Amino acid sequence: MKQKSLGVNTICTHVGEVKDEQFKGAVSPIYPSSSYAYEGVDVKRYPRYFNTPNQEALCKKIAMLEKTEAGLIFGSGMAAISTTMLAFLHAGDHVVLQKTLYGGTYNFVVEEFDKFGIEYDFTEGFSEADFTSKIKENTKVIFVETPSNPLMLITDLEMISRIAKEQNIITMIDNTFASPINQNPADFGIDIMIHSATKYMGGHSDICAGAVAASEEHITKIWNVAKNLGGSLSDYTVWLLERSMKTMKLRVKAQNRNAKKLAKWLHKHDLVERVYYPGLKSHPDYQLAKKQMRGYSGMLSFELKEGVDASKFMKSLKLIKESMSLAGVESTILSPSKTSHALLSSEERERQGISDGLLRFSVGIEEKRDLINDLEQAFETVLDGKLQKV
Repeated sequence: MKQKSLGVNTICTHVGEVKDEQFKGAVSPIYPSSSYAYEGVDVKRYPRYFNTPNQEALCKKIAMLEKTEAGLIFGSGMAAISTTMLAFLHAGDHVVLQKTLYGGTYNFVVEEFDKFGIEYDFTEGFSEADFTSKIKENTKVIFVETPSNPLMLITDLEMISRIAKEQNIITMIDNTFASPINQNPADFGIDIMIHSATKYMGGHSDICAGAVAASEEHITKIWNVAKNLGGSLSDYTVWLLERSMKTMKLRVKAQNRNAKKLAKWLHKHDLVERVYYPGLKSHPDYQLAKKQMRGYSGMLSFELKEGVDASKFMKSLKLIKESMSLAGVESTILSPSKTSHALLSSEERERQGISDGLLRFSVGIEEKRDLINDLEQAFETVLDGKLQKV
């Protein structure tokens, strides 16, 4: 009898557990040892080799959620991104990257690739012509991020996969903003999925981690570089990440619902110039997002109208926290020009459409009405010019 495929909540809850064979506990035990036997064992284990019991188990959960054969976990999202890129790019190679990316990724490319002799080009836009015009004979990788940080722009994954496969190019995606709950790029032929597991996988703003999911062949290639760069993750954090992922679908679904409702509310507000959320029909990529996503994410961005002080607005919020990261169960807000994209020059931010008045809003699981009330009182405070001390 053929085994039926597991549902996502079941995968989140049960796959990737370490069985407690001795005491039959309901949750995974932690194996924090940094030293294991090497004689008479099938696997020579060491934390930097990404093969401790907790590390190996969690990778199975991540791989199954992303519909791939294997996975790896890292000490941060940037460790995952940098290690994966360096596994497939060498001196003389070329990579094509989409126009707008997380600031850390952009900075890694422009600060480090010249040292390695790796060539790179950023696209001018998101069309097929934008990508194909940048491909060279030595192009080995196309790297995309969708939805993009912070403007929530959508890249056509089916198109990216097709043009890459035609020329034997590896495709990579930063799937952090979507999470495996909202989007599985492997369904569209993307080769390698990368996450800042700090975000929706962790979901509680208390860990830092990264994840990669791909075929066994590609993961082996990444692992051969990873073991030398040393970006492994503590087993205490591995355990906490596995625990946190049990509720990932429940959390993300709630955040999706709240974000869509708040995006619609902000879209109608007199002090808001523009809202960036792919779940709005006014978003230019709405139909594409509808095609390749199951949910539109708990992330959105919005621009305040000219004359509305973004800094004062954020400081007037009482419930929504002015905080640097994202995707926790609590709602947070920030200025990309001062945080996630601060490493970019003002000219580059302008090229990407990131204004000083742009705010990135990570919507949590609070009651929708409470979040709206908090936003409304902040708008009223700024409008009246009465900045309340927090």
